[in-house]
Amino acid sequence: MKNNLNILTFCFLSFVSILNAQEIIQISKADVLDRVSKDNQTLKISKEDFNQARADYRQTNAIFLPNIAVSHTGISTTNPLMAFGSKLNQEILTANDFNPALLNNPDQTQNFATKIEVKQPLINMDGFYQRKAAKNKMEAMTLQTERTNDYLVFEVDKAYMQLQLAYKALDVIEKALKAAESNKALADNSFKQGYLQKADVLAVEVRVTEVKNQLQMAKSNVENASNYISFLMNDTSNAILKPSDSLTVNNFDLAVASQVSPERSDIKAMQLASNAYETMHKADKMTFLPTLNAFGSYELYDDKVFQGDANGYLVGAQLNWTILDGTKRFGKSQKSKAEFEKSKLQYEQYVSQSQLELNKAKRMFIDAENKLKLSKLAMEQSHESLRIRTNRFKEGLERTSDLLIAETQFAQKQLEYYQTIFEYNYAQAYLQFLTKDK
Repeated sequence: MKNNLNILTFCFLSFVSILNAQEIIQISKADVLDRVSKDNQTLKISKEDFNQARADYRQTNAIFLPNIAVSHTGISTTNPLMAFGSKLNQEILTANDFNPALLNNPDQTQNFATKIEVKQPLINMDGFYQRKAAKNKMEAMTLQTERTNDYLVFEVDKAYMQLQLAYKALDVIEKALKAAESNKALADNSFKQGYLQKADVLAVEVRVTEVKNQLQMAKSNVENASNYISFLMNDTSNAILKPSDSLTVNNFDLAVASQVSPERSDIKAMQLASNAYETMHKADKMTFLPTLNAFGSYELYDDKVFQGDANGYLVGAQLNWTILDGTKRFGKSQKSKAEFEKSKLQYEQYVSQSQLELNKAKRMFIDAENKLKLSKLAMEQSHESLRIRTNRFKEGLERTSDLLIAETQFAQKQLEYYQTIFEYNYAQAYLQFLTKDK
């Protein structure tokens, strides 16, 4: 038994030395929120998703802006048609070049052409609707980024309360350990005087060991809660964080959390996504209409590289109407219509599910509120019971087992009370998250 106690004591002291070696930093919830807003990886990923959607939207500027290309091409040929055409473009034809012998068997001819080509879309109805759909998607990603930020605020609330709860539990168990060690000293003294049996002393020693084990677990919970907040802040310093304020009951009016607002950013994002699918379906239907585009080019020709003694231009417009391309466009239109109908159903389901979550959260809050009153009363009763039994034990009027039971119950009731405070405050934060308008 003594060997086991020595091993446990050694492990406990080793853990304490490791914990003490780590830096402990006091931090407020406002500081955590500030650092999360700047450094959180999830938020950065969400912003990059928005940048991606914005880039897709900017690509649709092509339906308004011209496409301009410049090229320089050099050839050397004895092909009769190409040789004659090259001289013609260079404006160097002579009467001798019409000699049939030279036409059929020309000398090697070099041609260098510089070409500036412009294509200008005029009427592309499908492109207009695709641009509108891309804009809806970009706006939806803006709202999704806002909702991600709302979620991180809620997650920081929860994580900070978990850290507060972990320190509360640590404080309760440290006090329980002091009480257990004090009772052990009383038990040892009573045993020396012959008032207690060895079994009673061993029971007290077991209780001290149990509390030490609980203390070690409480320290681990502090580290776990601290590490999670560091993760949210994208902090790799491995420091132990300590909240600047303690876990207390927050006031909340349940009446303000009546229903889910259609203006909530994620719900509006779902609506915009559905609008984007609808617009894409319209764009697919517009592909059945003709398109009109203008084009033009300016060309320079010479028999030397990067020269242009001869020049010419070409301008025109093209009306293009694909009458039938198999059933590809019909199938694409049917697919986009199905995607649009699916998005409407998903939107309705999401709103219904959000309202369901709100109703559950309300009941969770009411249950936590009732539990808070009962757990506080139970803690006060167990504290009074422990006080009475401790005084009687000092006078030798109380059994050791009853004192240990009372001591254990008081520690448990304290932990339950602080756990209930956490559940009560968490329910409030969750309700605020679910009912946030924008």
